[in-house]
Amino acid sequence: MSKAKIMYTCTSCGGTSPKWQGQCPHCADWNTLVEAVAEPKAPARFQSLAADGAVRQLSDVETEEIPRTPTGMDELDRVLGGGLVPGGVVLIGGDPGIGKSTLLLQALTAMAARSRVLYVSGEESAQQIALRAKRLQLGDAAIGLLPEINLEKILGTLSKEQPQVAVIDSIQTLYSEALTSAPGSVAQVRECAAQLTRFAKRNGTTILLVGHVTKEGALAGPRVLEHIVDAVLYFEGDTHSSFRLIRAIKNRFGAVNELGVFAMTDRGLKEVANPSALFLSQHREPVPGSCVLVTQEGSRPMLVEVQALVDDAHTPQPRRLAVGVEQNRLALLLAVLHRHAGVAVFDQDVFINAVGGVRISEPAADLAVLIAIVSSLKNRPLPDKLVVFGEVGLAGEVRPVQRGQERLREAAKLGFTHAIVPHANRPRQPIEGMQVTAVERLADAVAAAL
Repeated sequence: MSKAKIMYTCTSCGGTSPKWQGQCPHCADWNTLVEAVAEPKAPARFQSLAADGAVRQLSDVETEEIPRTPTGMDELDRVLGGGLVPGGVVLIGGDPGIGKSTLLLQALTAMAARSRVLYVSGEESAQQIALRAKRLQLGDAAIGLLPEINLEKILGTLSKEQPQVAVIDSIQTLYSEALTSAPGSVAQVRECAAQLTRFAKRNGTTILLVGHVTKEGALAGPRVLEHIVDAVLYFEGDTHSSFRLIRAIKNRFGAVNELGVFAMTDRGLKEVANPSALFLSQHREPVPGSCVLVTQEGSRPMLVEVQALVDDAHTPQPRRLAVGVEQNRLALLLAVLHRHAGVAVFDQDVFINAVGGVRISEPAADLAVLIAIVSSLKNRPLPDKLVVFGEVGLAGEVRPVQRGQERLREAAKLGFTHAIVPHANRPRQPIEGMQVTAVERLADAVAAAL
């Protein structure tokens, strides 16, 4: 019996190399080559997505507005851009036990009343899925179940049943008979995803793929998997908290960085109508180091409390720790605070935390972080019902952010009466019940807050 030939496949681009190298020769990524059995050349079995191979002019292509299919969960529809698109392929990733299968089972139950749906499980038996549905009190929904991991059998069932929506849980458990490698390998994941995507495009079936994640939090398998699908959603959440966040990283049919908020209960995932309440701590009276920020997640403005703790350093190297805020940006902001506002913290430990476990990536949080730091350093609480947002530049200027009017309206709706904003974001028309202070320099913002 001949010895199997070994090849090394890149998990980022899918390129192959006959020997291991620290850097992929195709995409130049480091430490991405993994050992795999070389697959024999498969016969040509792929079909084009077009009816013929003729070249057409873009202006001659007829388009029509495709109606979206609501999932029955408004937060999930928000992240998807309004609902599911026929023929679309959505990849949902998340940590084990975060609630991916629960979310999709609840969505299928809501859609089963008006559409034909199919749940393909490669990890659980039909009895286990039925027990979960009973525990969640989902009723007797008309959901088709198929416990199977063979790709050819799954495609045959999809062709026979012709469901409008199908869930594949999960893509890493499937295998194709055309390949000899084990399920979950780079070749198998890429092949199965490509075949399912091709089926979805040609038949108009919406397919939801569940993906595993690595210990670093990235989707397992080749990076080309994210390029094949139409939308990539990440299901996030702290295991010690009941709240779950679902975020769109890629979406060909809607906006990215949209955020959906759920609460995990004994009856499954419940939608949170007012997510700002999750990220605001309840203080009986104002406390030093606490500042409320109006951040923007996609099209949704949210209020998040940013907390800072500044304490005397007891080591030669003061600590800088940020949870929910970018660590490198914190060091940059502290330098700007010293240079342009005259506040030095080089001998202080600085700790920053965004309440509720939310991650803030936009620079609009700069001003709120710095004002919270100064409040903690001087041990002076900020005025009650104050919100802050604005980007801080290296020259000490407070730069405008997008959708400033929407942020102020959201804060006013939740009862906040004062705001410190960039001068370019000052409202043209007064906002009822809101006193707005527009600033151009960081020193002016610190003086106005304290």
